[in-house]
Amino acid sequence: MGPKMLCSFASILAVFLAVHQPFTVHPRSLRSTAPSLTSFQGLEESLKGQNKQGVTEVKRHLKALGYLDYEDENRVVVLDDDEFDETLESALRSYQRFYRLKVTGKLDVDTVKQMSVPRCGVPDFVPPRHANRNATEPNKFHVVSRYRFAAGMAKWPPSKFHLTYAFGSIPKAMSLGELRGVFWRAFQTWAHVTAFTFNEVSTGESPDFVIGFYSGDHGDGQPFDGPGGFLAHSSEPTPGFPAYGKSHYDADEPWSLNPSSTQMDLESVALHEIGHILGLAHSEDPKAVMYYGIAAGAVKRVLQQDDIDGIHTLYS
Repeated sequence: MGPKMLCSFASILAVFLAVHQPFTVHPRSLRSTAPSLTSFQGLEESLKGQNKQGVTEVKRHLKALGYLDYEDENRVVVLDDDEFDETLESALRSYQRFYRLKVTGKLDVDTVKQMSVPRCGVPDFVPPRHANRNATEPNKFHVVSRYRFAAGMAKWPPSKFHLTYAFGSIPKAMSLGELRGVFWRAFQTWAHVTAFTFNEVSTGESPDFVIGFYSGDHGDGQPFDGPGGFLAHSSEPTPGFPAYGKSHYDADEPWSLNPSSTQMDLESVALHEIGHILGLAHSEDPKAVMYYGIAAGAVKRVLQQDDIDGIHTLYS
């Protein structure tokens, strides 16, 4: 970055800080306790009864996504061993069923490949009573809806269709102006198909949720894991909750406004995360914006029919 660009960024940031207080601009850089997805590659074909280094990382990954609940007799979470046990096998079967893989209960090649896709960190698992799985819509032929809702079908009440947001920590390689543009476009995409409106405020004005970029363990129990792993996570609708909602992004991802094959498109991921903020869970439709993952270099900035049907059903 040249001196001119640095000066420009500093000027924009100084003006923003003067107007919007308080505001944090330094991402926390802490050592991650989340699994490294590259470690999964050496575990291919592992199965129940084996004890292999790295299995504990698979357990952490599946627990983070809602597939596994490990507790001992004292109700303490146990995730620090490499034993491939029956509980892990059961969790893998659930994971494989969700992603329409061959249900083997082992870490076969296809499962490891699926687990290695850059993805949203919001859990996949939603109890069946909250899901709309494979439900054919009336008056449409061969149309299958695969959208899902947050637990309890959490949603914003009609009195709260104007949502406010603020920026917390921002990525080092992107100016505040660029960041605002990305999120404004993503918010407008959802506004076009819903009754919601969105407005940026300062963190001191009690926003409904705060957008921030963080590295590693950033204090919310959902640590980031560096490039290529968990990209972001956001809270579900929290009307009346004493604390604001969150929308966190991994500061160590190679974010871009015009991604190459090795970069992540920030607008695509932002569009997905806003869907969570509005109450949608992960869709099983790979074409949907609300699908769990997105490959490096891919761009998904247009809501698909499954996304639109899901949000309309939730707020019908």
